[in-house]
Amino acid sequence: MPALAQLATVVIDCRAPGPLAEFYRTATGWEITYSDADTVYLGGPVQLGFQRVEGYQPPSWPDPAKHAHLDFKVADVEHAVKELLALGATKPEFQPGGDEWVVLADLEGHLFCLAAGD
Repeated sequence: MPALAQLATVVIDCRAPGPLAEFYRTATGWEITYSDADTVYLGGPVQLGFQRVEGYQPPSWPDPAKHAHLDFKVADVEHAVKELLALGATKPEFQPGGDEWVVLADLEGHLFCLAAGD
C-alpha cells in the first residue's frame, strides 16, 4: 500500500527553544537548520522542532498522562547517560526498563529513553 504521508518533523513544545535545541544538537550531532526567537529546528533523519509555548508545564513521571517521548539508540548506554547528565538531563528515580533502557528527562522535563543499538 503506498504511503499517504511521510513523517517530516516532530515538534516539541517548551519554554525556551534555544537551550533545548542546543541540548538535543549536542546529544544527536544534528545541525540547527532554522532558528528564531520562538522556534528552532534540527535536521536529521526526521527533523526535530522546538517551539515556545507560554505557560508550558512539563509532564511528570511516572504519569500515564504523558503524551509522547523520544527513544534513542546509543552505542554505550552508561556513557551516554553520563554525558547527557553532564549536559543537564536528569534521571528520574522510576526506571521501568531494567537493563534494557534508561529513562532520562531533558532540560525542560521531556522524557526520552536510551537503549543499546547499532
